[in-house]
Amino acid sequence: MVKNDTDAGYLHTLVVTLTDATLRTKDVYRLKIGIRSVKWTNTSLLINDKPFYFRGFGRHEDFNIRGKGIDNVMIVKDHNLVKWTGANSYRTSHYPYAEEIMDLTDRLGIVVIDECPAVSLNGFGSKLLSNHMQSIRELIQRDKNRASVIMWSVGNEPQSQQPAAENYFKEVIDLTRSLDETRPITLVLAQDFERDVTAKYLDIICINRYFSWYSDTGHTEVIEKSMIRDVQNWVQKFNKPVIVAEYGADTIAGIHSSPDFVFSEEYQVTMMREHFKAFDYLRKHTSLIGEHIWNFADFMTAQGLTRVLGNRKGIFTRERQPKASAHFLRTRYHLLAKEIDDYPIPFDLHPEYPIYTD
Repeated sequence: MVKNDTDAGYLHTLVVTLTDATLRTKDVYRLKIGIRSVKWTNTSLLINDKPFYFRGFGRHEDFNIRGKGIDNVMIVKDHNLVKWTGANSYRTSHYPYAEEIMDLTDRLGIVVIDECPAVSLNGFGSKLLSNHMQSIRELIQRDKNRASVIMWSVGNEPQSQQPAAENYFKEVIDLTRSLDETRPITLVLAQDFERDVTAKYLDIICINRYFSWYSDTGHTEVIEKSMIRDVQNWVQKFNKPVIVAEYGADTIAGIHSSPDFVFSEEYQVTMMREHFKAFDYLRKHTSLIGEHIWNFADFMTAQGLTRVLGNRKGIFTRERQPKASAHFLRTRYHLLAKEIDDYPIPFDLHPEYPIYTD
């Protein structure tokens, strides 16, 4: 998001022409490309030499009519909603997304953390490693020319406390770096900083944390201090930038409760507010470089006692209708866009204090 249209990114068209010995054209291939730089240090990530703060989502390719099937209209709808919220990025959790989606992120300038299909890995045997490395090769081969892709994620929530995980992910990360040295590498971690054996090999650390949901359920008062302490621990131990890649609470649209109660819209908003307090402290005092809420929209899962017709952590319903949290998050993201990018605040943004004067 930029203040002036003249500063917006532009997609150039690379044209490759195949000719015969008489210089007659036999084939033409056109590829849209963007030109930008990505750099990173032990405290920040920079796009075009400007520090970048991730504000966005974890997502899924899912919709209540077609499931994971491609729906071009919904793809456009989703990305319009991403822009509406003031987000600037998302992660392709937990697999490479359709090329039609990636075409749109390039066109709209939405930053992507591109993730390979490696979820909740354990065991770390040779066959798993071979499959994992092949998926990395295929991902980078497909998406290496995309301007929107600025980081590779080599997996999500592995059992990274297991001793075998260290050498396993070192090999995966070494391969990824050998295939592309121009982008940083991350792995999305759910283990404690003291037990993880993989973070030392990463360029940027991503963590998933569900304070007041999977731990201390219902106790939103623990969020701020717990999140601050946790991020500080990762930064102090590894001296690397950190992104909170997931936080959230299941919420049933239309369920209300006073006082706040789990699964209500009020609880989701309170949960977010407590996270925002922590994030703002961490932005100033640590190398936190981003916040991605889980999830952009509700999505279907297998049946289970912990799921109410799927995962309901979205700020939008599966039909893409906003919950109260969507408006709350939109206010935060646009205020961050104003603070960081000097992006104009939309005229229809809900004011924090709805007082009107002539």
